[in-house]
Amino acid sequence: MARRFTVTFDAHDPARLAAFWATALDYVLQPPPRGFDTWDAFADAMGIPEDDRDRLAAVVDPAGDGPRLLFIKVPEDKTSKNRVHLDVQSGSKPGMDRDEHLALVGDHVERLLAEGATELGSHEEWGARWTVMQDPEGNEFCIV
Repeated sequence: MARRFTVTFDAHDPARLAAFWATALDYVLQPPPRGFDTWDAFADAMGIPEDDRDRLAAVVDPAGDGPRLLFIKVPEDKTSKNRVHLDVQSGSKPGMDRDEHLALVGDHVERLLAEGATELGSHEEWGARWTVMQDPEGNEFCIV
């Protein structure tokens, strides 16, 4: 059996990045633990001070299949290129018409630009095409 994993991002604004990546992946904000109606109710029960409640945010696959993404507040800025990045599927399928594939990529790129992403460029190699982007805090990812 495969092991489940979480992809963790350093962030200045965890809630903003969580909302962005929920849109990018068609994920949802992680609901509070069982037995709690809200994250504030959970934080109250755990004795988490109000000043610390913006330190974490997470998104999850609503179907429960994909990995959880966790965003942790850090004080420092991103200083170099990612060594790991996510390739976000545009919804295209193997054997799909090239123009239809490019339209799906373009649609998702436009959707994410409206959410605060930056487009860095499009590339084509060995029959594959992808668009390199940055999320609102500069983390690189690709739309394929």
